[in-house]
Amino acid sequence: MKDKKRTLLNQTPVVIWMTGLSGAGKSTIATELEKRLVEAGFFTQWLDGDVLRDGLTSDLGFSDEDRTENIRRAAEVAKLSLHNGVITICTFISPTLAIRELACNIIGKADFLEVYVNCPLETCVQRDVKGLYSKALHGLVKNLSGVDAPYEAPEKPWLELRTNYYSVDQCTGQLFDALLPRIKMA
Repeated sequence: MKDKKRTLLNQTPVVIWMTGLSGAGKSTIATELEKRLVEAGFFTQWLDGDVLRDGLTSDLGFSDEDRTENIRRAAEVAKLSLHNGVITICTFISPTLAIRELACNIIGKADFLEVYVNCPLETCVQRDVKGLYSKALHGLVKNLSGVDAPYEAPEKPWLELRTNYYSVDQCTGQLFDALLPRIKMA
C-alpha cells in the first residue's frame, strides 16, 4: 500500500527533521521550503514544535522526560505521514542527541533527514523572535535550550544550514536543492 501511495502522489516521502536553537530560523526556513515544495507539485505536511505544544503535546512541560515524550509523539505522527506518502517537515529544537536518535529510530534511518539549522546562541538572543531569551535571562522561563538547558549539536547531520551567514532564501534554496533528488520520482 505504501508504494501505491508514493506512486499516486508521484513523490518519495521523507521526514526532514530540522533541529536548532530557538530563533535559529527553523520555522522561517520551513515556511519557505513548504511553499517551494508545494509550488513544485509535492504534497507536504509541516509539524512545528510550537503548534504541537498548543495541541497534541499541550499536557507536557519542559523536563527531560516531557521533552522526550514530546519528540516521541511528534516522530510517531511524522511516521504516520511518511507511511501515507507525505513529505513531512518537522521543526523541533530536539536538543539532545538521544532525543533525535529516538526520532530517527521511530521514523526509520533511511527516511530521516536531519537538518541542523546552525546559528550561534548570541545571534539567536539578538533575534529573540518569541521573547524567550529575554524571559530566560530574567529567570521567567526555565529549561531553555542553550541558556540553562543543554543543546547538543548534531554530529553528522544530513545537511547543515548556517543562518547567521546565509539568508533565508539561500538556506531554503540549499535545502530544496539537496532534497529534490531524494523526493522526485523517476
